[in-house]
Amino acid sequence: MATSKVFLTAEWRKLALAQYSVDADILNKYLPPHTELDDWKGKYYVSLVGFMFVDVKLRGFNIPYHTNFEEVNLRFYVKYKDGEEWKRGVVFIKEIVPLPAITFVANKIYKENYQTLPMKHVWIEQEHQLEVDYLWKNKNWHRFSVTASSKAEEIALGSEEEFITEHYWGYTKIGPGRTSEYGVEHPRWQVYPVKNHRIEVDFGVNYGSDFAFLNHATPDSVMLAEGSEIRVLKGKKF
Repeated sequence: MATSKVFLTAEWRKLALAQYSVDADILNKYLPPHTELDDWKGKYYVSLVGFMFVDVKLRGFNIPYHTNFEEVNLRFYVKYKDGEEWKRGVVFIKEIVPLPAITFVANKIYKENYQTLPMKHVWIEQEHQLEVDYLWKNKNWHRFSVTASSKAEEIALGSEEEFITEHYWGYTKIGPGRTSEYGVEHPRWQVYPVKNHRIEVDFGVNYGSDFAFLNHATPDSVMLAEGSEIRVLKGKKF
């Protein structure tokens, strides 16, 4: 991949992901033009995702005070037929970060839906156990925590973990009939076997009334991926 096509490089680390099945009618109103919902065995998932951005570089350069930071987002899964190729991607309902400059650039230039809130994280790495905690304050503090085995495993072919982690495109509605597309490159990830989790999140406060019902829902699955170095490519519009 030519360096000129790379917009951002970073590491995404310790990705906690909780999947909830959602009625397609809810997601269709957020669907960017020309994309379709992507399903896992007939289920349409939204994922609550918490992770760390590490060593962020914009076009090869570190931005002071914007190198390492938390993100929590709610996303769902789509596909787009580009000629004869089906591209599998994600659409974000909202992305929460602690840095207003990131929010400004993402919202104004890329038409994403970022929000700046106080955030923190706690990682406790022990010999046999890994605890990962992401917290953010929107009126009150919200928490997404995962406890897992400390030994990472390969993601099985054809598994739900593969479906969730192997979407390599991002799609955003940028206007009537208009969509933005960008690619994300990373190697295949490993996952830690999850022992238990804790989700104390007001989905209505954070993501709107369409998702308030998730306050009382049990996730279909919870994962913890180690992550890797990633490259975000310059996008295109169609």
